[in-house]
Amino acid sequence: MRKPGEFYQRDRDWHPPALTPTYKTSVARSPQYALISLEQTASEITGPVFGHNDIDPLDCDLLRNYAKTGESPIGERIILHGRVLDENARPVPNTLVEIWQANAGGRYRHKKDTYLAPVDPNFGGCGRTMTDENGYYFFRTVKPGAYPWRNGVNDWRPAHIHLSVFGTAFSQRLITQCYFEGDPLIARCPIVKTIPDPVARAQLVAALDMNATIPLDTIAYKFDIVLRGRRSTLFENRLEGN
Repeated sequence: MRKPGEFYQRDRDWHPPALTPTYKTSVARSPQYALISLEQTASEITGPVFGHNDIDPLDCDLLRNYAKTGESPIGERIILHGRVLDENARPVPNTLVEIWQANAGGRYRHKKDTYLAPVDPNFGGCGRTMTDENGYYFFRTVKPGAYPWRNGVNDWRPAHIHLSVFGTAFSQRLITQCYFEGDPLIARCPIVKTIPDPVARAQLVAALDMNATIPLDTIAYKFDIVLRGRRSTLFENRLEGN
């Protein structure tokens, strides 16, 4: 059994600071006092856990899991796939991975989303799957659209998909988001620009994967998730440390 001491300490130069005034929401959300570390209890560490029996086969297929029979969502059909790895590039099996996203027009299926783009009646915008024994996960979906947001006068979020990785307990849930290779809005995004290291920013970009692309059907993007260490994926809900 691995000991906690085997985990690498967080690199503060790699992860963004909690307070970044150019990203206006961080002003209210950032801690006002010094951070403290709390030791986890046994119940937080040991459960509950999810298994493959909790997942429906259609949960990972956003092209079908909300669509009416014989219909499908509007937009560019894509595959998002990759592996969940630890700091030493070892696969993390049997881990719940969830995604949620806007539709191809850049609108979420949420009552508070008032963007002018229409709601797609055949797209729910969320899915989940379990990693296999090699830490591999796979989703079919549509490429989300960019959308404006009230940060600056003319700020737009790049196309992105939110990802949640669920460990062996509720306290181990980590959340991040991935962007798509070649999107010019990535470099202009105030949220992305809070990350000081350009290499760290690049790790949030899903790479075009022509080897996994299905001809005349679906374009593939590869996005690996690294849980800890110097090259860990940035998780927006764990600014205090992974």
